[in-house]
Amino acid sequence: MKLKQLESLLGDLQQFSNPKVELEQYPTGPHIASRLLYTAENSFDDISNKVVADFGCGCGTLGAAASLLGAEQVIGIDIDSQSLELASMNAEDLELDIDFIQCDIGNLGWRGQIVDTVVMNPPFGTRKKGIDMDFLFVALKVASRAVYSLHKTSTRDYIRRAALRDLNASSAELLCELRFDVPQLYKFHKKKEVDIAVDLWRFVPKCSRGR
Repeated sequence: MKLKQLESLLGDLQQFSNPKVELEQYPTGPHIASRLLYTAENSFDDISNKVVADFGCGCGTLGAAASLLGAEQVIGIDIDSQSLELASMNAEDLELDIDFIQCDIGNLGWRGQIVDTVVMNPPFGTRKKGIDMDFLFVALKVASRAVYSLHKTSTRDYIRRAALRDLNASSAELLCELRFDVPQLYKFHKKKEVDIAVDLWRFVPKCSRGR
């Protein structure tokens, strides 16, 4: 599947109608989502015929992209039941077979490297400090090949250092810098849209099969 086709399909997905600020629910737009998954597949062969988990899946955009690119199994995980309902409807609309689990990532309870790849756009930690690193900590425990994650560019040095020193990563590769468009979803937003610089990372866990 070509990148433009993937982005077009993702652009038709339903997004949050009543996002929860405490969960930092912002939609992952089709531009970023398509490039994240397209890079994971075409540069590293981390998606097709692999078991892929979408952490904090929200509307299910990243998981849908993984499924469209030929993942063997996709598992979407989110703490919010309404998000999972929306993600399930989106998967149904695209005729994709995706499994969904309602769970706090911190309480996931998976043991060992039981998925090949984790893809995620974690909360940036503006409401709950450090939650982005909590997501990354769990992801690097359960992925056997790679973790793809978006983090604010302003945290770049910290992310690299923490991943390699504290979170079981054998490598932390910055793939590119992207612009994350945050629409005016909440009352405290003063502007119609805010452009945030984010980094797309590929982390390889220790004892990985995907080096």
